[in-house]
Amino acid sequence: MTINLIVIGKLKEDYLKKACAEYVKRLSRYCTFELHELDEYKLSENPSAKEIETALRKEAVNIKKYVKGMIIPMCIEGTQIDSVKFSEKISSAGVSGFSTVTFIIGSSFGLAPEIKSMGNFRLSMSEMTFPHQLARVMLLEQIYRAFQIAEGGKYHK
Repeated sequence: MTINLIVIGKLKEDYLKKACAEYVKRLSRYCTFELHELDEYKLSENPSAKEIETALRKEAVNIKKYVKGMIIPMCIEGTQIDSVKFSEKISSAGVSGFSTVTFIIGSSFGLAPEIKSMGNFRLSMSEMTFPHQLARVMLLEQIYRAFQIAEGGKYHK
């Protein structure tokens, strides 16, 4: 299986880079991992709704270049599920004919509606708001946990 992660923006903080690298290393035992860090569209200090819409549309064009397999956009209006159900979701991808699961994390303004509508499943991590860089670490940890659950590993208690 391939886990394909598409993110808008690059990690800036060293401690977040190290955390991501650790989970990517752990994931190598279970899957092929692909990361596509795409540039965030630059906006003015106080962008208008039209500017934001334009930015999301331009980011969507770049996102589409890397989308494949089962598509899971990360968005606030997505469904919240526990770690066991998340593991089942990833495991079911292969049974459903997908060899790749693509997760998409947008910019601080989210994702364009067209990207969300491409999703086979929309996922929300929480009703709380997290920095997008931290969300990447949290998602990688949950993907690793999902593989551990599927394997019957001791990581998930």
